[in-house]
Amino acid sequence: MNLTASDIKNLLTDVSANLSTVIKGKEDKIELVLLALIAGGHVLIEDIPGVGKTTLARALAKTIDGRFHRIQFTPDLLPTDITGINIFIKED
Repeated sequence: MNLTASDIKNLLTDVSANLSTVIKGKEDKIELVLLALIAGGHVLIEDIPGVGKTTLARALAKTIDGRFHRIQFTPDLLPTDITGINIFIKED
């Protein structure tokens, strides 16, 4: 699929408008999340409880037909809790 700069601008405008109907007053956050999306990056959304972080992520995933996974960080969370672990068992 070959998209022109105009096509991409229109697509991002549509996605931003859709997210703005769900998340009110956070246009700057929406813009940053969309920039990370088109750059192929990852986003860690940090803020105080109850300001719409999860709602923004869910709405973005739904808008772009993506997948949403949420990780609740706790003090005892280990990297292997997220990535998993492989154990090699040598059989005799």
